[in-house]
Amino acid sequence: MTQAEARGRVKVERSGKRIRVYLGGELVADTLTPLLVWEVPYYPAYYIPAGDVRAKLVPTGAGEHSPSRGEAEVLDVVTANGTAAGAAKRYPDSPIEALRDAVRFDWNAMDEWLEEDEPVYTHPRSPYARVEILHSSRQVRVELSGVVLAESAHPTILFETGIVPRYYLPLPDLRRDLLRPSDKQTHCPYKGTAGYWSVDVNGTLHENLIWIYRTPLPESQKVAGLACFWNERVDLYVDAVLQERPAGRF
Repeated sequence: MTQAEARGRVKVERSGKRIRVYLGGELVADTLTPLLVWEVPYYPAYYIPAGDVRAKLVPTGAGEHSPSRGEAEVLDVVTANGTAAGAAKRYPDSPIEALRDAVRFDWNAMDEWLEEDEPVYTHPRSPYARVEILHSSRQVRVELSGVVLAESAHPTILFETGIVPRYYLPLPDLRRDLLRPSDKQTHCPYKGTAGYWSVDVNGTLHENLIWIYRTPLPESQKVAGLACFWNERVDLYVDAVLQERPAGRF
């Protein structure tokens, strides 16, 4: 299929990447013709042609209904080293024809996903998402409850498709005395693994307010070791102008 097919909120198109999926060290699927399926607007999921599935798929007898994709058959994924219960779905009678001969694996139930020979985390990379990272001399100040948390004349601004600009700041420009360590980590398929700090402001702990990519993926190296605040949770001034706190899924 060479053109995107849409039905409701679901868009489907063919990817040109080789995709491999592993569970317990065993190859679950290996395909050169995966489908990218936008079940939600933000990022796609991979659907694998049934003929490229190597693991055994065992019907559970359960089903699941999707208004756009139809009735799903829920399957166990069985390899020589174990079983992932209910970790696959198939839509044999889907109103979206391209999905009828494809299998959707639960991303987190699998141990590893490869795009070509590189691991990918959290979800597939969208071909329509771009990350652009630019050094800047704009003046950035971050406040919360009237307390200045950071001031910098050397921000690095990350522009990512569909997301507000993020201002990454050198660590010396933060009030380090207000930072409290956090065990939280998150993963991004474009940037890598982020660690977090909470911030103590006037005796109130604001959890996981700042993140940092200490060893980002190669395409995001320019933010390595820089700290970023949630625009949504602080008062962010850029060139002395208070920025509107964005609303949204974050």
